[in-house]
This record gives sequence, C-alpha cells and structure tokens, in this order.
Amino acid sequence: MPQFVILAYDAKDEDAMERRMNCRTAHTEAMAKARANGNMICGLALLDDSGKMIGSNVIVNFPSRADVDAWLACEPYVQGNVWDNITVLPAKIGDSFKDLIKG
Repeated sequence: MPQFVILAYDAKDEDAMERRMNCRTAHTEAMAKARANGNMICGLALLDDSGKMIGSNVIVNFPSRADVDAWLACEPYVQGNVWDNITVLPAKIGDSFKDLIKG
C-alpha cells in the first residue's frame, strides 16, 4: 500500500489557535483510530521557533490518493478550519522503518 506525507499548516487568523485547541481531542482520537486501523504511520505537530504549534506533519498509509482525500475530508482539523494550507505528497517509507506499517 502506498504512503503519503501530509504537510498541513494552520490558519494564521487570530482565532486559529483557539480552533486548534477546540478540535484537538477529536483530532487525536481520529489519529489514534487511523493508527489502529493501519492508516496512520506517524504524526507530529509543527512548531515555530517559540514552540507554538503552527501545523502538522502526518505520514499515512492508504491505497490511493483518493482515499487520503476522503480521509482528510473527515479529519477534525480540516472540518474545524484549523489546517489552512495542506500539501499531500506520495512517498515510500524506507526499509528501516517498515515495522511502523501495520498489516
């Protein structure tokens, strides 16, 4: 199954951090579910120089780009208008990290 890298930057308006924090529990639950079903490989928060969260980097495992897009459409940070600028790139996990892929 192909992997994809998602680079998602948060919106920059004055309410962006509040939206992020309001959606955070639903987001982490969605990520845990994706990890449990084998779609999530790794995720992390992107930080600015002061340590403030400004986005996310996620590595996922889906059959197709269409499946990634369908998953993103339901993702709480997308639905909650937290992520403003999202890039999805096809990727391939290195042999040294194949153990991170479930199934």
